[in-house]
Amino acid sequence: MSKSVETEGALETRGIEQVPDHERTARTRELFPTWVGANISVLLLTMGASLVVAYHLNIWQALVVAVAAPIVSYGLVGLIGIAGKRGGAPGMALSRAVFGQRGNLLPGSLIWVARWGWETINAVTGAYALLTILDILFGIKTNSVLDMVTLLVFVVATFAISGLGISAVQKCNKYATYLFAVFSVLVLGYLVANTDWSKVMDHSAGSTAAVITGVGMIAAGGVSWIPSAPDFTRYLPRTASSKAIVGTAVGGAGVVVLPMVLMGAVMAVSTPDLASATDPVSFLGEILPTWIAVPYLCIALIGMLLINSMSMYSAGFTAQTLGFKVPRHWAVSVNAVISLIFGGVLMLVATSFMGSFIAFLSLLAVAFSAWVGVFGADMLRRTEYDGRAMADTTRTSAYWYRGGFSPAAVAAWAIGLLAGLMFTTSDWFTGPLAANNVIGEYGLGWVATIVISGVLYLVLPKPAVTVPAQAAEESAEESAEVRATADV
Repeated sequence: MSKSVETEGALETRGIEQVPDHERTARTRELFPTWVGANISVLLLTMGASLVVAYHLNIWQALVVAVAAPIVSYGLVGLIGIAGKRGGAPGMALSRAVFGQRGNLLPGSLIWVARWGWETINAVTGAYALLTILDILFGIKTNSVLDMVTLLVFVVATFAISGLGISAVQKCNKYATYLFAVFSVLVLGYLVANTDWSKVMDHSAGSTAAVITGVGMIAAGGVSWIPSAPDFTRYLPRTASSKAIVGTAVGGAGVVVLPMVLMGAVMAVSTPDLASATDPVSFLGEILPTWIAVPYLCIALIGMLLINSMSMYSAGFTAQTLGFKVPRHWAVSVNAVISLIFGGVLMLVATSFMGSFIAFLSLLAVAFSAWVGVFGADMLRRTEYDGRAMADTTRTSAYWYRGGFSPAAVAAWAIGLLAGLMFTTSDWFTGPLAANNVIGEYGLGWVATIVISGVLYLVLPKPAVTVPAQAAEESAEESAEVRATADV
């Protein structure tokens, strides 16, 4: 981690400005616990159960899904994370170079709003975990008042961690990784010893279409982290290994997603109503003995705190790129208040948590994917980002383009977003093109969004890539050295 961040104290004060090269002293291996922490959620257990109950997959098909999903989604997380080491700035700040200073407000606003929903889902899950712990240990039953109190406690804790900054988030992730590993081994051991494996193995196989749909469902959760990837790689030096950035993202996510999805699939054989439970957490108190359930729920609670802290950390940067003239830690407070309000509504009104979650997940992935397609395609032609141009939001900025917009990027983003929604199906929304085609059948509207927006951006005429002044000077010096060598 950057020494300057640590020497400033616990609170990170740097916002969306470009990190100077002399402060970029982080190491790629520090990203591994970051992506482990981003996935420590009991929702993965419930999603694993859905593979068996809703999609009718057997344990071997669930294994295929659990391996493929993190490779697909976190492979993209790692690839976009490479932009962070190139530009030394958060993802939505780098996005100004692609969409233009004004054009970036469009995807930025949508991603910021989408984060409200993601943080709300995690806050509610964390509150349910706390309620389950209170029930198991003290017999305290849930009620509306207690629901709101536990939600408030969770959101305040999330705000405290994310407000401190990247050092606090990554240190918490590191210790949570160790704890999660220990208790996951305990849970796995208990399941191995107490599961009717003949019943698990005899479960009939589902269709290939269901396997693909399962991969898309679980991968969609990882897609929400793609725009945030540069936020956690911007302190890496420019010489950091791109392969290591991708590898730590896939590996960190995979060591959590694989066992948790499989555990959920195994649990669902004996508890089929797990996938449709109103409360996605309390089942652990019924399936596991108290001595395992309580500490495991505590770890899950910490994990969900970290997930929300990471999301709010990135949301603070997004708010700053939208023009909120406040420090990053105060920008985070806006999302904290919103998740508290929306979370209260979800806990008091929703009748099927998992149904609401999967419906939200499909729409969330499309909202993020339109940006991913354009930004990823732009990375194929851009290796440098001009820090001064990103910070300059006036007409003098090299990233002003036409009236503050990059027409190619904005058009590709908008068309890709609309097309993706047309191919998307969920309990809340079904696009007009979702029926009777493989994209809609497999729930791959977010994949179509990435492909359509990315291809459109590549073929549309684009403004010239701006080379930062520092990079131009270095290039000139290199050319001069080559000429001098040739003269000799």
